[in-house]
Amino acid sequence: MTNLAIVKTVFLKAPPEHVWQFLTDKDKLAQWFHEGGEDIRSGGDYVLLTNTAGKEGEKMCWGKVIDFDPPRKLVHTFTHHHLAGIETTCVWTLTEAEGGTVLKLEHDGFEKVVDNAFEMAANHDQGWDEHLLRLRRVTC
Repeated sequence: MTNLAIVKTVFLKAPPEHVWQFLTDKDKLAQWFHEGGEDIRSGGDYVLLTNTAGKEGEKMCWGKVIDFDPPRKLVHTFTHHHLAGIETTCVWTLTEAEGGTVLKLEHDGFEKVVDNAFEMAANHDQGWDEHLLRLRRVTC
């Protein structure tokens, strides 16, 4: 079976400590991704809420924090209703570079999707492009 992993690298003109807040603070997450039920923290479960009109505040995606090493690395599981309970994994790596941050996202596990695994991975790939563009705008 083919490993369907999404890998994204973004260069952000802000230090890792600043970028980290946008990955873990519920209010800052809302500026580029989805509002958090609460801050993402070590060993904790997390829930992100939808910002879709008419469904605001409903559970959108959720998971468990596996590794929490501020401001260098965040690893968490990731699922939502369309994944039908299949857990994927997101690994966020932040590397300081000349006052900025090289942010790398590795999102894998889509090969576990029974029907249309490639399409699910492709849809998430496109979604991450859109979200990371917003992240670039709000962190600078």
